[in-house]
Amino acid sequence: MSEQLFIEELKKLGININSNQLKQLEKYYELLIEKNKVMNLTNITEKESVYLKHFYDSLTLTKVEDFNKVENLCDVGTGAGFPGLVIKIIFPNLHVVLVDSLNKRIKFLKEVISELNLEKIETIHARAEEYAKENRNRFDIVTSRAVARLSILNEFCLPMVKIGGSFICMKGNASEELKEDKKSIKILNSRIEKIEEFFLPIEESTRTLIKIRREGHIDYKYPRSFKETKKKPL
Repeated sequence: MSEQLFIEELKKLGININSNQLKQLEKYYELLIEKNKVMNLTNITEKESVYLKHFYDSLTLTKVEDFNKVENLCDVGTGAGFPGLVIKIIFPNLHVVLVDSLNKRIKFLKEVISELNLEKIETIHARAEEYAKENRNRFDIVTSRAVARLSILNEFCLPMVKIGGSFICMKGNASEELKEDKKSIKILNSRIEKIEEFFLPIEESTRTLIKIRREGHIDYKYPRSFKETKKKPL
């Protein structure tokens, strides 16, 4: 995806990217590729592929949420900053928290944040379930991109969402997981508000956005430990 096609496809999402944001993404790409030489951040390194599979893909979240109306967002298992850091660049007024269990990635994200002079953004080195226990009912939106199965992610992420807020899970083809996962959503006092299935431009690979709205109280025993959650999913 060339920069021009990237701009055109973003317009279809209702995003009019400005020159400063384009420069920030360009710098982000350069830092990503440079750091990737010494640590594994991504297997995707060609510029046009990064713009398509990381930058554009991150911004497809706008298909199911208007981030101009959101105050804060937590990206769980953010990795190299997708989607949370990209969302922050395009929606600078948003307060973003990036959570990852690998400190090397957190150090990289701090470098990018510093280089891009971003404000109202935090990086947290922690496991998702541990962070969730200390940050219940805090976020308007929690998101996660292809980190774990939906039943596990629901238990880790939904307790962090404010009542009335949403957890948006980013997946490839999620049809099988959705069939299996109605139980955990009910136990966690939430409901599926929207499922958006589409194809990524150019390569036509399947993407699914699952927007789950939290409707009420979640028992304080959730989230359980990762070992327990994996062994006996809800």
